[in-house]
Amino acid sequence: MDFSKLYHPNALNSFQFIAVVGAIMSAGAQLIIRLLGNAQPEGYNYLYLCWLALYIGGTLLNYFGKPSDDHHHHH
Repeated sequence: MDFSKLYHPNALNSFQFIAVVGAIMSAGAQLIIRLLGNAQPEGYNYLYLCWLALYIGGTLLNYFGKPSDDHHHHH
């Protein structure tokens, strides 16, 4: 099992990449909200569960999904 598909940017599929970027951006937004002293929106932490679910789904596709022919162009 190739564990680099869990962390190496070149081995991540688009679902995993979106989940990682989303989690980073959500954490950045949460930090800014706290630094400004504003109240965190209710349910904000559920965003992290959504990013985790997307990452896990992407990981399952990355390991067990069939490779696609996306790089194959027909003219």
